[in-house]
Amino acid sequence: MLVLGINAHHADAAAALYADGRLVAAVAEERLNRIKHCAGFPALAVAEVLRIGGASLSDLDEVGIARDSRANLVAKASYVLKHLGGIGKVAKKRLKDRASLAGLEEQLCDAMGAPRASLRAQVRRVEHHVSHAASAFLCSPFERAAVLTLDGFGDFASCLAAVGEGSKLKPLWRVTYPHSLGILYTAICQFIGYDRYGDEGKVMGLAPYGEPKFAAFFERLLRFKAGGRFELDLSFFNHHTEGVETGTDEYGSPHFEHLFTRLLSKELGPPRAHGPAETITQRDRDIAASLQQRLEQAFVHIARALHEKTGLTDLCLAGGVALNSVANGKLLEQTPFKRLYVQPAAGDDGTAIGVAAYLSAKAGQPRFEVRHAAWGSSFSDEEIGREISDFAGATHGPPLTVTRLDEAKLLHETAAEIAQGKVVGWFQGAMEWGPRALGQRSILAHPGHPGMKELLNARIKHREYFRPFAPSILEERLSDYFESAHPSPFMLMVYRTRAARRTELAAVNHVDNTGRVQTVNKRDQPLYHGLISEFGRQTGTPVLLNTSFNENEPIVCTPAQALDCFARTQMDAVVLGTYLIRRHADVRRSTGEQKKARSGQSRVTT
Repeated sequence: MLVLGINAHHADAAAALYADGRLVAAVAEERLNRIKHCAGFPALAVAEVLRIGGASLSDLDEVGIARDSRANLVAKASYVLKHLGGIGKVAKKRLKDRASLAGLEEQLCDAMGAPRASLRAQVRRVEHHVSHAASAFLCSPFERAAVLTLDGFGDFASCLAAVGEGSKLKPLWRVTYPHSLGILYTAICQFIGYDRYGDEGKVMGLAPYGEPKFAAFFERLLRFKAGGRFELDLSFFNHHTEGVETGTDEYGSPHFEHLFTRLLSKELGPPRAHGPAETITQRDRDIAASLQQRLEQAFVHIARALHEKTGLTDLCLAGGVALNSVANGKLLEQTPFKRLYVQPAAGDDGTAIGVAAYLSAKAGQPRFEVRHAAWGSSFSDEEIGREISDFAGATHGPPLTVTRLDEAKLLHETAAEIAQGKVVGWFQGAMEWGPRALGQRSILAHPGHPGMKELLNARIKHREYFRPFAPSILEERLSDYFESAHPSPFMLMVYRTRAARRTELAAVNHVDNTGRVQTVNKRDQPLYHGLISEFGRQTGTPVLLNTSFNENEPIVCTPAQALDCFARTQMDAVVLGTYLIRRHADVRRSTGEQKKARSGQSRVTT
């Protein structure tokens, strides 16, 4: 049985394919069309997951989309009756959104260049938050667990609390429009100048540089209610009067209009315009700290109520707000939950997996645990070799050395480069699913180099000073370096760094002595585990600094994109499959070879 799941006409468009209950492929549209958070129809992603699965449209038994306008009708009707005079703009935007979801069958066929008759399957619509919940629970290792989804809005809800058991989900309660933790976080991000779609993670990184001096105001802004519910003071927000649907520019990149009212300025002062990090004031840092603290309190408030309702100690999280790894980490510290699962694409791209898993389970197929994130495009060594040959022939900069190595030598040489303080691009296997680079499309560096953070920002990443870099650590060594033993395979948990290890991890230890950790185990990521192990043997530290393989763009997908990023940045070396490319030779060469290198050619050794 083949099931295609899609997230379309919403930020982070994506597609996923299930076959007989097992995940086969999952790809976000942005990785293919190179438009960050693309909000259109995932035509390229649909084609790619079908290619990976060796399937065509005519092979599909089910197609699902994570949107259902019929969901939460009682809540919608109640809201409309209470606000008859102020829903004009909101209703108009929702009608426009609904229109874009019409004719999905035709859009699928157009994406594949196939006639309409080739699609036998009917497109089924599944509620947005049910899709989120399915992506969390049905992909988890838990047979029975509490489930919590949190985001801006989807199908009139911003929060769903549920119980998962076997292959079924039982909703317990929802928080519906217009109250939303996602709206709160985005609105305050906009207020302090971070108004680009997806900037919330930047503000999470900024928060430790401030103090929660506005805590009392944020307690008024977000109020907690019995049973895990919450509500906003709506006088400070305009989404319920102006609408909150995502807009897009001419390229398909999403954006929100500002979601706050002028009343916010009376409490916090004038909003900061978008601009360089140097213009951030201490007030902005303190606002970020106050916001983050209140979000963490909300996580704990809801989770404790969910535990009290269910008595369970396993929790599954999803939704864009669940990408807040700092708040996730607090759940293990401050609630009775003992185990936590957050699938790698917790945001709206993850609903593509969720709807596919939901329809698959509904049809009686077995569940499938998502243990790693390598579900995207992959390339053979032969394909990589051809791209390298083309790249080497076109290079007119400093000479390159291209060496093809067996696995043991590749790991040894790569670890040695990093141990010497060099920055190395790492391109291996299938591309990651989700927003994090997890050892498939990563830039790697020494985690203990005291100036590595500044070096990376100056030479490659060009991002704000306050954003931390993440540590990838051998799973079996986690508790030696951080104050937790709970695995974090998808870099969605922040843990305290042990005091004795902070100097050793200087480049990945954040200002508040924490790290956004990725744990790596040998079963799921043998090659990356082998590289970290080799680096540990050479340096004594079983940790690597891991950041995404990109430069102000979506994470690279293809070998050509990786080589292009390598060429235009100041990485010292790049590894693609079995090939190690250095910018300069590390072995003595003959005079003839040196002349050849100076002419812009590259030497390839095997």
